[in-house]
Amino acid sequence: MPSSTPRVSVVMPVRDTELYLDDAMTSLTRQFDDPHDLEVVVVDDGSGDATPDIAESYADRLPNLTVLRNREPVGAATARNQGLAGSNGRYITYLDGDDWYAPHHLRDVTDAIEAFGVPILRHDHVTVQDGQRRVVRAMEPVREQVLDPRESILPTDRPTMVDYPYGWAGVYDRAIADDGLLTFSDGMRTATDRAWVWRLHLQGTGYVVTNHSGVCYRRGVTTSLTQIYDERRLDFTRAFAEIHGILDEDRETDRFLPKLARTVLAIVDHHLGFAEHMPAELLAELNRRSAELIRTFPAEMVRVQLEQSGPRRWVTLRDVLPPELAPSPEMLAAELAVSAPA
Repeated sequence: MPSSTPRVSVVMPVRDTELYLDDAMTSLTRQFDDPHDLEVVVVDDGSGDATPDIAESYADRLPNLTVLRNREPVGAATARNQGLAGSNGRYITYLDGDDWYAPHHLRDVTDAIEAFGVPILRHDHVTVQDGQRRVVRAMEPVREQVLDPRESILPTDRPTMVDYPYGWAGVYDRAIADDGLLTFSDGMRTATDRAWVWRLHLQGTGYVVTNHSGVCYRRGVTTSLTQIYDERRLDFTRAFAEIHGILDEDRETDRFLPKLARTVLAIVDHHLGFAEHMPAELLAELNRRSAELIRTFPAEMVRVQLEQSGPRRWVTLRDVLPPELAPSPEMLAAELAVSAPA
């Protein structure tokens, strides 16, 4: 590639992040000694505040800065795809507008992916909430060693790399974009990385996990879609249906499908844990979509995963399970007695 090509492009989908965007943009100015090594593509997804203006104000400090504007929101997944299409860097990564980088993080991970000669590098990150920082480790215990991505999907009963669905926790060779591995499902507003991470691990050719933890992920942001209780919250059902379709075409469907079934049960369980905050219509739709999704798995496979997960989950999911998988009256009575207020 010509020397004028940036080493890495950062794709940033943003919407109404004026309170936090300065932190993200300032951190981008501290990544490389030569600012031309970095390209930043900000995709403003229909903000109603000063977000795009704040981004554009960094043009003198980030010479390869592009700000794209959507008049109406298209969702984080489509915005990422727009940013990817408008980027030119040798490597690609993603950053949300309310997060930020430690100094020289991008330089360090770009050096690492080049040294290992792999198309995919994943790494740890730091969560920040109420002034407290915590390092979150990517679920692959083997570090600094080239691995087969498929071998990091299992085991079924423990968190693995497909349970670490963060596109921003890594850097990627642009070449894999031709295989669709840097593309997200258009229209997705939440759970945008779920199908992406499964596709990455099923179809990737080699990757490495490193101990870098220079992405600071801000938790508890009130504008985050994880804090919103409307239909956008249910996009996870579409994401997992898409993964099911990908696995149906895979040569090792039987090997990986139980892992997906267990993950679906865990995520539905998680969302039902917020039922008391949901409008009745949203809860009813959550139950309907969840039941429909669970029915796409063999009943015996679901039964095995419920037995291994324990009675609490089985009882929590009782309203979305097919009749033949309903928890026994004894199990239901025991779990309801445990959860009853004193």
